[in-house]
Amino acid sequence: MILLTTEQKSINTQYRTLRTVYLLAIVITILLGLASRKWGSLLPPFVVQNAGDMLWATMVYFGFRFLFVRKSTLVAISFSFLFSFGIEFSQLYQQDWINQIRGTSLGALILGRGFLVKDLIRYTVGIILATILDKVARTFNLAGK
Repeated sequence: MILLTTEQKSINTQYRTLRTVYLLAIVITILLGLASRKWGSLLPPFVVQNAGDMLWATMVYFGFRFLFVRKSTLVAISFSFLFSFGIEFSQLYQQDWINQIRGTSLGALILGRGFLVKDLIRYTVGIILATILDKVARTFNLAGK
């Protein structure tokens, strides 16, 4: 049996709390993305056209922060760009089997439908905004201790 010191237990608790926060951020981001589609008619056209992809990339960032909570922010940023851009470039591949997956609601939400350079810009903005939000939230949390 491995015994943890009080300091190690405290660090583990902090990481568990961070994971909970990132999971909550993922859920909120998904809800905002779905809301932007459902109530798009109530939003300005610019928001409707760009929010979905930006929020998708934001969710990807928070997902990598959740998975790699013990790693630096740079790791999450790097993986977010690799994953998001990888998905977008995969849309250049057009075969029946993957297009059938993209034809489903879930498949379209995850894999997209067609390659657009604009989406790369939207992903970049979403990841940057998520990183800033993450840094600001963590700064305020540290200041509150």
